[in-house]
Amino acid sequence: MKQTKTIVVTLFISILSLTTTFAQNSGASEDLNILQMNTITTALPFLSITPDSRAGAMGEAGTALSGNSTSIYWNTSMLSFAEKKSEIGVSYVPWLRQITNDISLSYVSGYVRLNERHSVGGSLRYFSLGQISFTDASGNLLRDDKPSEFELVGAYAFKLNDRMSVGLNGKFAYSNLTGGLIVGGVDTKPGRIGAADLSFTYFNPNAKLGQGEGEYVFATTINNVGNKVSYSELARRDFIPMNLKIASSYKAKMDSYNSVLFALELQKLLVPTAPLYDVDGTLMSGRNNDVGVIAGLTQSFFDAPGVVERDENGDYIKNDDGSYQVKKGTRLKEELTEINIATGIEYWYNNVFALRTGFFYENRNKGNRKYFNFGVGFKYNSLGIDMSYLAAVNGKNNPLANTIRFTLRYTIGENVSSKDAEEK
Repeated sequence: MKQTKTIVVTLFISILSLTTTFAQNSGASEDLNILQMNTITTALPFLSITPDSRAGAMGEAGTALSGNSTSIYWNTSMLSFAEKKSEIGVSYVPWLRQITNDISLSYVSGYVRLNERHSVGGSLRYFSLGQISFTDASGNLLRDDKPSEFELVGAYAFKLNDRMSVGLNGKFAYSNLTGGLIVGGVDTKPGRIGAADLSFTYFNPNAKLGQGEGEYVFATTINNVGNKVSYSELARRDFIPMNLKIASSYKAKMDSYNSVLFALELQKLLVPTAPLYDVDGTLMSGRNNDVGVIAGLTQSFFDAPGVVERDENGDYIKNDDGSYQVKKGTRLKEELTEINIATGIEYWYNNVFALRTGFFYENRNKGNRKYFNFGVGFKYNSLGIDMSYLAAVNGKNNPLANTIRFTLRYTIGENVSSKDAEEK
């Protein structure tokens, strides 16, 4: 018991030290005089909004959490290790309440473990942007509309062996932001995408850390690999939020009543970074980001432009061959700033009551999202309720501040692990 507590305390201190280090050093690493603001933007950003309260309370580190209905969003391969035969989950997220009160995300998901190796599931995500008044160039009202977006997902998980699983999602998303309005003499249209998620999980239910024993998970996913989208025939097609996630978690079983889970996750958009251009349109550094999906996905790992050197007059410095001189090391530094870090801790008492907290970090030059999350969970028989709260680090005016998430889960069928144990 003492050894287990020592492991728990050590892991807690490690995670706390990591998040504190990033928070304290953010000013130095994010100095705008070293790396310029260069945020990566995508179409259909609602695909990246965390829908559930459990991961939403753990710094959005959800990829390596135990299998449940919202694993379809995070990591479908984890369904192969879900304890329950099936589950249905419903989530609701009032969004950007610092700005308006009529934007929201609704999410419904569920899965069924067909047998020991095969699991299937599906989800529906609906994002309402509230009421928007469209006007002409003179400010005259054209019409009121309620733009919305939705996503349908079909999920399949295949268990390779007792400890490894793979998952595949097929999805369709529809984004109607203008309602077919003519903008600047150009007809607009809804955006439609087809995409896929790939996931892999390694799960060890008897992992040993020192003298302690618990559950260890390593997981990785590639999400939203799909076509580029445009809202008119003349507009440039934009990438959707393809991303890579690499995560680990360890659940320490302190005794028959108490357990603590620690999660750490790295996240990176697999979307090309915008290059730097001179005032005359000459490409100074980086790579052209108007490329295809596979080329863009590959290019996203090495296309950060860095910082172009200037002379004492503020003019850009050129090399002898006519290329622009890039400050040494800034390309790699910028590439590393595109990695987001999510950490979370979850405490369970008697598998009935849970306390959760976490921290999410994004570099200032890439969006500057930094926030702590807190949440609770309750479970009674087949019914579970989760709630989470987001506390923004960088000011009360942050549009994400005070975000609240609600999730209701209902499990159906007996405990799969108990059934397997009886059969064995």
